[in-house]
Formats: sequence, C-alpha cells, structure tokens
Amino acid sequence: MNNCTNNKTPAAWFTPSQQKGSVMKIKTARHSGFTLVEIMIVVAIIGLLAAIAIPNFVKARTTAYRSACINNLRQIDSAVQEWALETKQGEAQQVIYENIKPYLKNEVVCPAGGHTFSDSYSLATVSDKPLCKIKPTDTDPLKAHALPVDTAN
Repeated sequence: MNNCTNNKTPAAWFTPSQQKGSVMKIKTARHSGFTLVEIMIVVAIIGLLAAIAIPNFVKARTTAYRSACINNLRQIDSAVQEWALETKQGEAQQVIYENIKPYLKNEVVCPAGGHTFSDSYSLATVSDKPLCKIKPTDTDPLKAHALPVDTAN
C-alpha cells in the first residue's frame, strides 16, 4: 500500500497531545518599576521644558509689572491734573501725595517692589510727569517704568 493514499492522520498531529507532561512553559518577567534610563529620559525632558518656560515666565512677569506701573503713573498724573484744575493751581505748583490722595481710589505702589507711595513714585510740579523710583530709566526704554512722551505738544 501506498502511504499517500491511506486516510490515516499523520503522527505529527498527535505528538503534542501524547506528551502531556512536557508542555513548554513560557516565563514572563513582570517589571514593577522603571529603569534608570527611563527615569533619566523623563528628567531630561522635564529639564528641557523648564529651560524653555522659565525665561518666558520671567519676561511675562516683568512686562506685566511695567504695564501696571505705567497705568499707576497715568492714574497719578490724572489725579494731579484734576487736583490742579479743581484747586486752581498753576503749572509750577509743587505737588505732594496728600494733595492728590483723595483723587486716587487707593494707595498706588509700583508692583516691581514698592511698598508705599513715597518709595514707589516721585512727584514734582503740576507740569512734570510723575516718575517711578523703582525703575525710572533703563538702557532699554521698553523696560523703563515711565510715561510715554506727549506727542500733542
């Protein structure tokens, strides 16, 4: 008889079921933590993000302080002009904080480090603009806390 024509199932199909006691077990290692390399990569990424974000945060805070101080200077200048108009003062009249205090909603201080009006701003005459004592001038005019020059005159 020819092997190709018989209907017997090949012996290879039954071999694994015959060897019940020798089933191969696959060992799986369970990792319960991160490797040192993985932790170092995460720390490096966080450091990179911090290096990018911190200078931008400092710049934004500095810009906000400057804008708030310039707005305070505008309020002070408006209070000086209103006081001079109501009390009929001349442009050469000396101005002190007590004169304009009723015209300000609350005590204004420079957000860049002032604690009181007197250590934040200086007043001169009615025609002079108030000045910030904390950052009156800077090498870069975009960083100085000062009112812009009037262009109307």
